Amino acid sequence: MRCHGRRSALFAVAVAVAAAIVAAAAAAEVVHDGRRTYIVHCSHAAMPSEFAAHGDWYASSLQSVSGGAAAVIYTYDTLLHGYSARLTGAEARALEAQPGVLLVNPETRYELHTTRTPEFLGLDRAEALFPESNTASDVIVGVLDTGVWPERPSYDDAGFGPVPAGWKGKCEGGSDFNSSACNRKLIGARYFLAGYEASKGPVDTSKESRSPRDNDGHGTHTSSTAAGSAVRGADLLGYASGTAKGMAPRARVATYKVCWVGGCFSSDILKGMEVAVADGVDVLSLSLGGGTSDYYRDSIAVGAYSAMERGIFVSCSAGNAGPGAASLTNGAPWITTVGAGTLDRDFPAYVTLGNGNKYNGVSLYNGKQLPTTPVPFIYAGNASNSSMGALCMTGTLIPAKVAGKIVLCDRGTNARVQKGFVVRDAGGAGMVLANTAANGEELVADAHILPGAGVGERAGNAMRTYASSDPKPTANIVFAGTKVGIQPSPVVAAFSSRGPNTVTPGILKPDLIAPGVNILAAWSGSVGPSGIAGDDRRTIFNIISGTSMSCPHVSGLAALLRSAHQDWSPAAIRSALMTTAYAAYPNGDGLLDVATERAATPLDMGAGHVDPSKAVDPGLVYDLTAADYLDFLCAIEYEPAQIAALTKHSSDHCSANRTYSVAALNYPSFSATFPAAGGTEKHTRTLTNVGKPGTYKVTAAAAAGGTAIKVSVEPSTLSFSKVGEKKSYTVSFAAGGKPSGTNGFGRLVWSSEHHVVASPILATWT
Repeated sequence: MRCHGRRSALFAVAVAVAAAIVAAAAAAEVVHDGRRTYIVHCSHAAMPSEFAAHGDWYASSLQSVSGGAAAVIYTYDTLLHGYSARLTGAEARALEAQPGVLLVNPETRYELHTTRTPEFLGLDRAEALFPESNTASDVIVGVLDTGVWPERPSYDDAGFGPVPAGWKGKCEGGSDFNSSACNRKLIGARYFLAGYEASKGPVDTSKESRSPRDNDGHGTHTSSTAAGSAVRGADLLGYASGTAKGMAPRARVATYKVCWVGGCFSSDILKGMEVAVADGVDVLSLSLGGGTSDYYRDSIAVGAYSAMERGIFVSCSAGNAGPGAASLTNGAPWITTVGAGTLDRDFPAYVTLGNGNKYNGVSLYNGKQLPTTPVPFIYAGNASNSSMGALCMTGTLIPAKVAGKIVLCDRGTNARVQKGFVVRDAGGAGMVLANTAANGEELVADAHILPGAGVGERAGNAMRTYASSDPKPTANIVFAGTKVGIQPSPVVAAFSSRGPNTVTPGILKPDLIAPGVNILAAWSGSVGPSGIAGDDRRTIFNIISGTSMSCPHVSGLAALLRSAHQDWSPAAIRSALMTTAYAAYPNGDGLLDVATERAATPLDMGAGHVDPSKAVDPGLVYDLTAADYLDFLCAIEYEPAQIAALTKHSSDHCSANRTYSVAALNYPSFSATFPAAGGTEKHTRTLTNVGKPGTYKVTAAAAAGGTAIKVSVEPSTLSFSKVGEKKSYTVSFAAGGKPSGTNGFGRLVWSSEHHVVASPILATWT
């Protein structure tokens, strides 16, 4: 098994777009005499030689565009390099055109209120839709991960009432963990290691605690993302400042440590899931997974089936093996499988070369800055004693060649931040981490140990050429702090694992995407933000990325929906999240896939990006019972013993007198398969009314390679007069011939006066 966390970030957007951050907040700033405050970001290395100090350069530049009408308000020398001043729009544009000026940003009005994801998801505008009473605090989110660091303020129980009466869990003591560490917020903490120790031997207590304590950070991050209490003044090294809180801040948290230094073993995972169900959790969140295998061989799928039968919602990460096709895990239809998208927040850093070219990158570095004068620059491949030297692997750099220089390292093989340790230990002054074709333009925000920034493949190629061709190459790096309002957002993260579902292609996976890039949440006190041995920094919060981060977002949102609709099944909750997800931006363009820089498809994002304010009132849902899933297992022709092993049900469920079909599973998405010559396929679905009475009309369309797929729905109108009423319909797909491996995509939408209930369509020729 592997955890689905990854320190990864969105590719840098164009400077012109980044300058338009938080337009609404910026508009609130007072403008006098046509002037407003701007922040001017400069490259220290580009300061003209005639100036003795940067302050002199700033003042002269300002004088040149304003004629003395503007003055420097502040100079910035650590978090960013530059200054602030009140300028007209014309002056700001003129200043931005000057050599050495990287960016001129309008000042924005910030308020301390979130890690960004609740606001980005619209929860700040939809709080009234979700209970804040005991109903909300009765919901319990169980997180199977690396444990918990209970002293973090994200587990503050101020304002919480007694632990729910039906709770059967406990707080287990152990090394470095007292059984009194839990409270009315963190109501349970357990650990499971018998399977691990049976395989790997005793836990090395010099590296990790034989207890629920989280020495890794991953578990603390995921559980606080799902349901952490609000914490004012949260940040990582000055980045992403605000109020951190989980998706369901009034829900309770129970943690189950099933992952250790040597991995997560299925025997421990299954036992953890079993105990969590017995303890009384309402939601299970698992940001981990393994390879793709039949469901009956997948311990998570097995445990999740039993949890589903007991009314527990199970959310799992899709994996970080994207953008390759068929790379996802946790594809069982009774699991909600979550991919990763980005926020509208980024952490820009700018790399300026000695030839004057400037490149956008990202970084979370906040230590001692580089010299303000140009720094010698070298490509690691030209300063190594190994054929692998370009990767800045341990022991490969020649100190005499890199001492005092910024080193350009290729991304790949060893950990990104680890490369910075290698550069530092060889005497390097800084690092630029350049993508290769394997990562393209996906940028990575890391808490580097020395001045460092990640750049995309195109910038990396240009820098490699410069470093190898210029006789005296130089560079510098400017760190610009936190930027919000980045557009377009969200986009599908390149690392997010993709469909199709290799076990059952007739079930479209992933189900949806949620924020999973640059997520701020609580962190362990045992390790630094890089997670690398030797990083002695300690932070209360950390910013990391991966589908590990998107999974607990959905887990927390499921807890909110459970508190608002206590009678909803896990399938109804998933349906509400999927059918209200959005697949396009407000202008109508499809959500972007950063890996291809084109519109994402249902194989990348499932139904789309989660929209909780709409999910609480979806109008209609596609519900499912355990009996429906049993019929599905008959349809995929599992043997009786396999079904029994998976479901604990009688091995003779499948009847020879019935016809079973995957297309009959009442799933909120459609996946039709055709032979290369083309053909037809029928799917049946049933909708349950959970909203106002109303009449719904259907629209449906799909295409492949510009050729329409005929989609017909019967009936085309459904009328509901009461809550709980069910209506069924049939969808017929007809397609002509296409080469094997061709995919087509579309959407089926039921619309009423008050609701839109949407489902993605995948068509595949085999």
